[in-house]
Formats: sequence, structure tokens, C-alpha cells
Amino acid sequence: MKKVKVTLIKSGIDRPERQKLTLKALGLNKLNSTKEIEATPQILGMIRKVDHLVKVEHLS
Repeated sequence: MKKVKVTLIKSGIDRPERQKLTLKALGLNKLNSTKEIEATPQILGMIRKVDHLVKVEHLS
């Protein structure tokens, strides 16, 4: 399955609680932290909700 590399580029401080929980579920805690995650429809939906806070790179 395809993977995506997600990097937190903006802080979750002063964001709605739902967005903070989404960042936590993606495993992004600190600024500039990066995770490689399988690109399931659920994960892509979570990324779409916080796309203004993260940078996404598609891996093959």
C-alpha cells in the first residue's frame, strides 16, 4: 500500500480541540516532527482536516 510522509509545520496551539486530537492521532506532537503512515482513506481524511498545519509528501 502507498505511504505518505506527514510533517507538522505549524503549531496546534490555539486550534480547535478536534484538530489537536487529529494531530495526536496522526502521531505529530512537536513542531517539525515527521511520520510515515500508510495512505488509507481514514488517514487521508484526517490529513485533509489539518492540511493547513502539515506538509504531505507522497511516497511510493
